[in-house]
Amino acid sequence: MDPLSRIVNPEMRAADPRPTSLLGFVESRCARWLGASRDSDTMATEGCQLAKVADRAPIERLAGRRLRFVRPQSPSLGCAQDSWRHRGPEAHFRRAGVVSSVNPQDEQLPESLQADVQRLCPRWAADGRMARLWSGDSSLWTASDESDWLGWLSVIDGQLAEIGNLHSLQERIRGRYSDAVLLGMGGSSLCPEVLRLCFGRQDGYPDLRVVDSTDPAQIRACEESMRIESALFLSASKSGSTLETSLLTGYFLDRLATRVGPIRAAEHFIAITDPGSKLERLSMDKGFAHVFYGVPSVGGRYSALSNFGTVPAAAMGLDVRSLLQNARLMQSACEAGSEFARNPGLRLGLVIGAAALGGRDKLTFVCSSGIASLGTWIEQLVAESTGKTGTGIVPVEGEDLLAPERYGADRVFVSIGLESESDPRREVVLDDLARRGHPVVRIGVRGLESIGQEFFRWEVATAVAGAVLGINPFDQPDVESAKVAARRLTAEYEERGALPMAEPFFENAQCRLFASPRNVSAVLESSEKRELPSILRSHLDSARATDYIALLAFIRRDAETAEALERIRALIRTSRRNATCVGFGPRFLHSTGQLHKGGADNGVFIQIDCDDGPSLRVPNSASGMTFGAVKRAQALGDFDVLKQSGRRVLRIQINEGLQEGLAALEAAFAEACQ
Repeated sequence: MDPLSRIVNPEMRAADPRPTSLLGFVESRCARWLGASRDSDTMATEGCQLAKVADRAPIERLAGRRLRFVRPQSPSLGCAQDSWRHRGPEAHFRRAGVVSSVNPQDEQLPESLQADVQRLCPRWAADGRMARLWSGDSSLWTASDESDWLGWLSVIDGQLAEIGNLHSLQERIRGRYSDAVLLGMGGSSLCPEVLRLCFGRQDGYPDLRVVDSTDPAQIRACEESMRIESALFLSASKSGSTLETSLLTGYFLDRLATRVGPIRAAEHFIAITDPGSKLERLSMDKGFAHVFYGVPSVGGRYSALSNFGTVPAAAMGLDVRSLLQNARLMQSACEAGSEFARNPGLRLGLVIGAAALGGRDKLTFVCSSGIASLGTWIEQLVAESTGKTGTGIVPVEGEDLLAPERYGADRVFVSIGLESESDPRREVVLDDLARRGHPVVRIGVRGLESIGQEFFRWEVATAVAGAVLGINPFDQPDVESAKVAARRLTAEYEERGALPMAEPFFENAQCRLFASPRNVSAVLESSEKRELPSILRSHLDSARATDYIALLAFIRRDAETAEALERIRALIRTSRRNATCVGFGPRFLHSTGQLHKGGADNGVFIQIDCDDGPSLRVPNSASGMTFGAVKRAQALGDFDVLKQSGRRVLRIQINEGLQEGLAALEAAFAEACQ
């Protein structure tokens, strides 16, 4: 039997922990000393053994901590006279010639945040909290089901153990397909998208495309841009029942079957899903080429280094072994045996968690162009993990970096830059931000091959931040509410042939506006005129100093529409200091949607939808369901849940002509933001 015909992920097998070099041996023993209980007999015994094989000087250098203070030139925002600058583990490892390829991390913290972090450190050390994290102790968080979702800590070794299957996949598809189309949402799609945007197309391998939308124009554009007969499709869903993945799989399977027949069409499909899922059953029934299984104990947003990330990476021709081995360097640096000064994930998690508790909950990313897409993956991880029970960290991705006076005191800045893409202007602005009391974290990515390190660093940091905030970072209790609302609306469509219609409180030639009765009253009472710019200004003015403003667009996502939304975002930023976010629906429902509903009431939302053009029918729908109807049901469902949650949300329905409608909307925002 073809070894790839049915691949079941085996039990995770731990890699051999023994170091393969003298320096590796020294490093591993030092890490054990620094993270252990420091029993004197144990340390004496191991010290004697080490003395026989190595000089003690490297050990002392590895164990040292290097902290230095940078005096600000001019304090502002009430910041302290000194800000704390902490050089990461690379400063220690480089001196001993060990683990020099760990991506560096550097923090510049104002004195108040430094004190908060330093208060947390003894608690984490005294309670052995990193050891508890690695051992799966749910009481570190909320003592619920957290221990069931920590498989991501060891998934790298399991992937490396099965690397031959991924190499076999590459051999089978090389030169055979022109395109590889990933059909998935959230954690199943964002990592593959990051890899494609960072690495580009590889010679001899298919061009990876990601379809994570129910927008009919976007689906049609993908289909028309390729020869479907020479495409490979990757249907990815952990649960196996994700609505969008199911609909897209059915659509492209049906479209391909009309060209090559149902049997050959199924041979163009690979499923990535958990064992026993609905997608697994479909793949077996239809005769998909392969099934790659997920690990049940790895949640979707923590699955970048599992088959949900590595199978698409292999399909596009990347060196998956190198990605995983680089990720394992970060895994080693974040283990329980590493002290605070040498543990990048722990340090980052404590910083962003403590900052959020202190009111700095807008985690603002400044990424270099070569890895700009990494911010969207971190955005989902952080927002969906922390945005619940009335708290949360708001990731701000894609904002232009402005002068320090354009920011409030609710920001933490994280610069993630390829070392080959130095930007002196960016560094000057970041230094100025730090001098003025804003926390600044710098992460240097040594090369694209080390991007796997960032997946693991941020997974650890998010888990640690969740513990600091006292929440479960592995569930998403409010995501289901929007899905339930959308299912109710689609059921109504199937029964009546139409979605429910609400009365707008404002209408002109370009658009209609909707809001909850309470928000309608608030907006109209404070509007100078019953005109679109005045209404928009009134809605924006409801944002308090530490609120964020989010544009949520259920429209096709392409360069043209993205640029239009960014121009509107820039207009908002010029008129106020609030953080701004942009999301395309329905993909943001699997990302920041949890934060919008479950986080704090500190968001002002503007939902944008449009009347779609020619319909695109969902295959095998007895009621004639279309993708446009599904997208509208998802938008209305999200709108309803936001209203029920008491959020400040304004829905803008563009009547017809998306580009004309966006242009009119941009003009209205320009007037509103004057």
